[in-house]
Amino acid sequence: MEESFLDVSAHRIITLEQAVRLNMQWDELGQTTVFTNGCFDLIHKGHLHYLSEAADLADRLIIGLNSDKSVRMLKGKDRPVKDQETRALLLASIRWIDAVILFDDETPIKLISELRPDVLVKGGDWEIKDIVGSDLVLEDGGKVLSLDFLEGYSSTSYINKIKGFHDKD
Repeated sequence: MEESFLDVSAHRIITLEQAVRLNMQWDELGQTTVFTNGCFDLIHKGHLHYLSEAADLADRLIIGLNSDKSVRMLKGKDRPVKDQETRALLLASIRWIDAVILFDDETPIKLISELRPDVLVKGGDWEIKDIVGSDLVLEDGGKVLSLDFLEGYSSTSYINKIKGFHDKD
C-alpha cells in the first residue's frame, strides 16, 4: 500500500540528530542548505513568500520550529493557536521544505551550531547582527540574510482580527 501525502510529509519532521546526518549527506553531494526558524503559528501568504525566497537560496531548506513550550515563552500563555504537531505537519507539507525540527529553547542556537548551514535567513524585520547564530554561519564562510518582509501579513494581526470578530458576538 502506498503512503499518503500526509505520511510522506510527516517523514520530513525529524530530530536534530537526523537533520545533522541528512545535512552531512547533502554536503557530500555538493548541495547547500539554508536554515530559518520561527513559530509559524498561522501559516499565511507572508510565510509562504518568505519560505519560498529562503528555498531559492540553496538546494535544501531546513526549518527550526518553536515547540508549543517555546512559543509560550516568546509570545505568551495564549499562544500558539495551533499545536506543534499541526504546525510541523503544515510546514512539512510545503514541497520546498526538506526538513522540520521542533525545538524547546527560546532561540535556535543549538540547531544552528550543530547543523552549520550554508545560509541562515530571517524575515526583513531582523537586522543581520541580531540574527541568532549569524556569527557561527559567517565564521564558516556562509551567508546570513534578512529577507524581504511582505507587509500586511502577520499571525498576530490575524489573531487580533479573529478576536475582534469574536468580541462582537
